[in-house]
Amino acid sequence: MSELAYRPCAGFMLANRVGHVFVGQRIDSQHLGAWQMPQGGIDPGEDTREGALRELHEETGIAAHLVDIIAQTREPLRYDLPEDLIGKLWGGKYRGQEQHWFLGRFTGSDDDVDLEAHDPPEFATWQWVEPEQLPNLIVPFKRDVYRAVVREFHALI
Repeated sequence: MSELAYRPCAGFMLANRVGHVFVGQRIDSQHLGAWQMPQGGIDPGEDTREGALRELHEETGIAAHLVDIIAQTREPLRYDLPEDLIGKLWGGKYRGQEQHWFLGRFTGSDDDVDLEAHDPPEFATWQWVEPEQLPNLIVPFKRDVYRAVVREFHALI
């Protein structure tokens, strides 16, 4: 495992006007009750900001003009996959992800959310939650990353 690279990734913490954060329940892990913020791999030639906004749009249907970017994490955050998932995700090329997180203020309305904007959709449903709830909603192996994102962005939300 130590010989495998980390997958380059961008994530987006989207906060609404009252300081709640967007989370979606992943279609492929509804049975786990797993929720997460929009995130995904960075495409070749794409910078982290572009990747974060693209992933936000693909997973939520929210257009970039409805988001004011407030901050980016000072450094990328990493997590390792559990051993039972190594070799099964991302063609077996990665041990986990190195994520660049962005915080943005949503200036639109709930009607601007369209989980079917991308085919296939990633999320079955979505909700706004208190930032402090995030680590308890994500799968256990990503909890430290979510704690770090909440800690770094909390005062700005």
